[in-house]
Amino acid sequence: MFSFGSPQPVGEDGQWRQQLDWFVRENQQELAALSWGLFLGKGESDDILGIDLQPTPHFVFCPKYTIEKLNERVNNQIQEILGFIDAHNPEKQVLILGIGNGQIKLIQFEIEPPPPICFEHIASDVDTLLGRLEQRLSEYVQS
Repeated sequence: MFSFGSPQPVGEDGQWRQQLDWFVRENQQELAALSWGLFLGKGESDDILGIDLQPTPHFVFCPKYTIEKLNERVNNQIQEILGFIDAHNPEKQVLILGIGNGQIKLIQFEIEPPPPICFEHIASDVDTLLGRLEQRLSEYVQS
């Protein structure tokens, strides 16, 4: 976890991270399905799936180039996140960046069954899945 400004007190500011953790824990299969569906649809793009909490919680795409530029601006303090992005295996792992209150949180997990199988089992198109997950996200994360 990296903070872009001065250290933030634990409490209300840390609440979004905990709420995001709960959301991810309760929706792992659907997030894996979404991640795989988006991976199939993006082709050669190196965009990373993100959850932006402002102004209301919603999914976004974060170009790797933008994250690299951010890393340069913060004196390589998020280099570790770029390492996770480079090593990411979408057939086995889900990788999401949480963005809130001037901070980012890396969310990465492996799931059984793996993302391609989750996508098959969910049997929903990406847009429907995205809408359903954004609705649930707003129930878990209060901005």
